[in-house]
Amino acid sequence: MLEPLTQLKTTLKQHRQSLTTSRQVIFEFLQGREPQTMHELVEACQGKVDRASVYRTIAMYEQLGIVQRLQIGWKYKLELSDTFNHHHHHLTCSRCGITIPLPEDQQLENRLRQLARDLHFNPQDHQIEIRGLCKACQSQH
Repeated sequence: MLEPLTQLKTTLKQHRQSLTTSRQVIFEFLQGREPQTMHELVEACQGKVDRASVYRTIAMYEQLGIVQRLQIGWKYKLELSDTFNHHHHHLTCSRCGITIPLPEDQQLENRLRQLARDLHFNPQDHQIEIRGLCKACQSQH
C-alpha cells in the first residue's frame, strides 16, 4: 500500500484533478480517525475550509472512491476507503453513536467470499456494521 498522501495524489491525477490545500486538509482530517458525520467534518475544517468546499470535496471523494459512507440507520458517517486504510468492519453504539473499527479478520473475510461463491455472486466490496451498546453506555443502565 502506498503512503496515503501519495495514493491520494495519484488517484486525483488519474481523474484529472489536483491536490488543493482544501482537499488535503479534508483528507488529513479523515486519516486515522473514527468515521465522521458531515457536521463533524465541517466543524473540524472551520476556519481552514469553507462549508461549500467540504461538501464539494466529499462528493468528489465519494465519486472517486477516496471516501466511503457507512450507513448507520438512516444516517451516515464518512471514512477513508479501503484504498487508504486496511479493510475493517465497525461496531456502532445505538445510544451515543460512537463507531469502533474492528480489526481485519481473515477467517471472516474468507467465509464471506465463500458464501458469495456458494450463491454464484461476485462481490465488489462489503461493509459490516454491528449495532449495540458500547461499554460506557452499558454502564449507564
